[in-house]
Amino acid sequence: MNEHRSSKPNLLFIYTDQMRAQAMGCAGNSQVKTPNIDRLAAQGVMFTNSVANCPVCTPNRGVLLTGKYPLSHKAVANDLPLPPDDASWGNVLRDAGYSTGYIGKWHLDGVPRDRFTPPGERRHGFDYWAAWNCSHAYFNARYFRDEPVPISIDGYEPDHQTDLAIEFIREQSDQPFFLLISWGTPHAPYQLVPEEYRQLYDPETLELRPNCKNPNRRALADYYAAITALDGNVGRLMDALDGMNLTQETIVVFTSDHGDMLWSQDHVKKERPWDESILVPFIIRYPGVAAEGKKHDALLSTVDVMPSLLSLMGTPIPDGVEGMDLSAALRGEPCDGPESAFLTIPVPVDQAVGAGIGEWRGVRTKRHTYARWKDGSGWVLYDNEADPYQLRNLIDDPNSAGLRTELERELRRHLNLTSDCFLPWQEHIKELGLQETWYRREEFMHPKNPRLLDQIP
Repeated sequence: MNEHRSSKPNLLFIYTDQMRAQAMGCAGNSQVKTPNIDRLAAQGVMFTNSVANCPVCTPNRGVLLTGKYPLSHKAVANDLPLPPDDASWGNVLRDAGYSTGYIGKWHLDGVPRDRFTPPGERRHGFDYWAAWNCSHAYFNARYFRDEPVPISIDGYEPDHQTDLAIEFIREQSDQPFFLLISWGTPHAPYQLVPEEYRQLYDPETLELRPNCKNPNRRALADYYAAITALDGNVGRLMDALDGMNLTQETIVVFTSDHGDMLWSQDHVKKERPWDESILVPFIIRYPGVAAEGKKHDALLSTVDVMPSLLSLMGTPIPDGVEGMDLSAALRGEPCDGPESAFLTIPVPVDQAVGAGIGEWRGVRTKRHTYARWKDGSGWVLYDNEADPYQLRNLIDDPNSAGLRTELERELRRHLNLTSDCFLPWQEHIKELGLQETWYRREEFMHPKNPRLLDQIP
C-alpha cells in the first residue's frame, strides 16, 4: 500500500443514468469518444460482466444503496420511496467517520418528482446534499440543499454538478469522504446536450449494432454526444484529485444504474433482459491496490457493489445485505464470483407497460441469458459467446432444452434465496403493504389514466 495512503480511503462514486456498457471506447466501441473514461479504465479494473439486477431507475438505485434486491428494500418500481430505515452506504460510512455527500439525481423519495428531501433519515446518511428527486431538464435544472427553496442551474446540469463535486472534495481536509455524484445523462431527452458535443457525431455515418435495424439515428448520435460531455467531466474530476494530491488515497468508481436498448431488438429504454439494457459500465481505480489496465470477467451485479466496496475500504458490511463480497475482484485478483446474476422486474412500469411487458425474472451467466414470465413460459435464451448480439433466441430450440432446464434451476435457486414467490405485480404491492404508496404514485404519474389496483381492497 502507498505510504501516503490514509487508513480510510476516500470514495468518489460517479453514477450515470441509462448508460449501457457498450458505449465506451474502452469497451470496444471506437466511434464513441471517451478518452477520460478510457484513461480511467487503463489505470484500474474494468468489469466486462457488470449487471443491473433490476434494469430500471428507482429499484436498481435502491439495490445499489442497500445491497438488497427490490422485494427486500421495497422500492420495487420507479417513483416509490426507499424506506428510511434501511441501512445504506451513506449511513454505514458516515458512522465510520466519513464525510458523506450526494450530488445530482436521487429518484428515491417517491412523488412528486420535485419533492424536497429534508435533512434526516430520508437522505439515507448523506449529510452534504445538492440533489433533485427526479428531472431530466438538463438546461433548466434545479436542486435543493437544506432548505425547501430550489436553486436554479445556469447552463448544462452535469457541468454544474461537477463544479459542486470539486468544491465538496476541496473542502474535505479533516476526514475521509464518500461522494456520490449522480448525473442524469445520457438518459433521454437525448437532444439536451451542448451543441459542441452534438457536432462531434454525424447520425448518417454511425455504425449500428447488428441487432439494431431501425433506429432514430439522431437520438443515437445525441446519446453518444451526452456520453462524451460526461467524459469531459470525468476528466475534470480526475484532474481535481490530482491537483489536490488525493489520487493515491481515493477510490474512483464509474458506473450506471442500467442501460438503454436504443432500438436494438426493436426496443427502447430499459426493463428488458437484453445486454443493452442490463449490462452497465463498471470501472474502479484505486492506485496501489486495484490492478492497472485489468479486464475482469467476474459477474459483478449491482447488489454486490455495496458489500464489495465496504470490504475493500475495511468497513463492516451491515446485516441483511444480500450481495456478495467481491472485493478480491475489485482489486483485479482472480475471483470467480457467483455463477449467475439474478434479473428481476417485479413491477413493470412506464415503457414496459406501454410495450406490453409484464413481470419477468431471469439470470445472466458469463455465457448465457435466460428470462421467463411468471406463468413459466419462456421469453429469451441466448448463448452470448456464440451469439454476442443476441440474434438467435434459443428458448424454443429443442437442442437447447437441457440448457434451459439448467438455467431454470439456477433461476429457482435465486428465487428461493431471495424469498421471491414471483407473484403478479399487484400481489407484491399488497404483500409489501404498499397500497397507499402505489395509489399516490399512480395518481401523480398517470392523472388522466391511473393504473390503480382495482384488485386490491
